[in-house]
Amino acid sequence: MNDPGSTAPVRVLIADDDPLLRAGLTMMLAGATELRIVAEAQDGSQVLPLVRQHRPDVVLMDIRMPNVDGLTATERLRAHPDSPEVIVLTTFDADRHVLRALVLSHRI
Repeated sequence: MNDPGSTAPVRVLIADDDPLLRAGLTMMLAGATELRIVAEAQDGSQVLPLVRQHRPDVVLMDIRMPNVDGLTATERLRAHPDSPEVIVLTTFDADRHVLRALVLSHRI
């Protein structure tokens, strides 16, 4: 994770199965000099290997993805020490999924 006093950009991994959404997020976030997109995952199964390879500070995680969903990917990711922060993305009104995501994203 970046040092709080550092001027280095925040390293971001985007995990979403929709290529248009990933492209749109990448385009919007690329305009912020304090952010740097380091990788994109199209499925939750790709998240952990990409985190190990690119060491992002933050993962923007879609809840619903095929094969391995974002909740499972978040759970697997947060089981490791020094895992990046996770920001959950969803376009669905799925309260139970959002609640689970909130629980998973906090270390106890």
